[in-house]
Amino acid sequence: MQHSRWPAVSGSLMAYAATLGCVLGSPGARALPVNVAGFSYVKSLAGIDEYTQDVNGLQVLVKPDHSAPVVTFQVTYHVGSRNEVIGTTGATHILEHLMFKGSEGFNDPAGNSIKQYLEAVGAGFNATTSFDRTNYFATLGRDHLEGYIAIEADRMRRLWLHEADRQAEMTVVRNEFERGENNPESALMKEVQALVFIAHPYHHPTIGWRSDIEHVPIEKLRAFYDTFYWPDNATVTIVGDVDPAQALKLVSKYYGKIPRAPQPIPVVYTEEPPQSGPRRVTLERPGKLGSVLIAYKIPDARDADLPALEVLGSILSDGKSSRLYPLLVDKSLALGTEAGAYRLRDPGMFIAGAALAPDATHEEVEKITLAEIEKVKTSGVTAAEVDRIVRQYQASEAYGRDGTANVASSLNEWIAVGDWTLYARYADKMAKVTPADVQRVAKKYLGHDQSTTGWFVPVEAK
Repeated sequence: MQHSRWPAVSGSLMAYAATLGCVLGSPGARALPVNVAGFSYVKSLAGIDEYTQDVNGLQVLVKPDHSAPVVTFQVTYHVGSRNEVIGTTGATHILEHLMFKGSEGFNDPAGNSIKQYLEAVGAGFNATTSFDRTNYFATLGRDHLEGYIAIEADRMRRLWLHEADRQAEMTVVRNEFERGENNPESALMKEVQALVFIAHPYHHPTIGWRSDIEHVPIEKLRAFYDTFYWPDNATVTIVGDVDPAQALKLVSKYYGKIPRAPQPIPVVYTEEPPQSGPRRVTLERPGKLGSVLIAYKIPDARDADLPALEVLGSILSDGKSSRLYPLLVDKSLALGTEAGAYRLRDPGMFIAGAALAPDATHEEVEKITLAEIEKVKTSGVTAAEVDRIVRQYQASEAYGRDGTANVASSLNEWIAVGDWTLYARYADKMAKVTPADVQRVAKKYLGHDQSTTGWFVPVEAK
């Protein structure tokens, strides 16, 4: 399981557009989108073509890249911890594990399971679960693509769901849960998150609550699978050395036989109610060093204010030139700082925090952090600070999109929040962020009455 907590801040200038051109490709140099029976063409952007499979509503993104004879094939299901309720928290994650236990057509006894096939062809493969999505992916030689598509399509609807497998994977997931509980920063984040979100299902940790992990019946998992694992709740992404028409024909061959969901995919209609005052939580557990975490509610990832909030996060904590580093780390009050915005499909949160150095007090670290946030509100930030973040982002984003797997992974996160085109358009949005925008969003969202503060206080083990 993994999720992005505060993704790298984005920012761009005209020079950055040229940088991305090498990664995304030039639309003007490409052939027109293909016309394949059974698919409706939707749109193209940044070298990516979107199609919908007519028979079942499957969304398909295709991005040819002939720089190497490899291809990344990814299936993103629009289901994550956001779609879970009490009793099934962690269901998405445990299903992620069970998706590798075999399906009717591909399994260990038959000698053709997903692991057996992908390991035999030298593929790199994995899966991840997050708040808003689950993705399954592999990068392999182009000649082996069809075999992987066949396996992914089969486990979309013909997955084996056996109680023995649930029991075995439950212990693995429980170990993951316990590792998180033994990590002070992870444990504190879970407590703060559960207090920021009272009603919305973001309240639940992605891995789930321990009792649900241990006791969820296999029938509940099967019902969850039968609710969300359908073509019209999924996006297939194909990036690499492929002919678009042939790639779509392979998708049609294996996914075209799968119908739409028999019932509409349930929507999440719960909205987090307004917060009417600051909230606090203190977590006391065995440990050596304390930490402070302050969270604020912010809009969803598609909102126009998100770029400025991300810039704000990096100005506060990104590197030795950030606002908090010289105030906390250089003065031996903290071992490190962090700040930034969650990119989520529904309204999320902005966090600022620090891991305390020995002998530092929670009160002092919290006071300094809040004072610096207030300073941004009253005095703003400089153009030089914004430019620094932009330059850092340019380098990290270009590097992060090098290779088919990285492109698919980046697309996956924008698919999750509800608009894959932000993969290409977000850079332009960031280019327009000004110091005034950063000051404005700090004033708008980082109010004391809208804050949730958490302390991890280490105590001696009993």
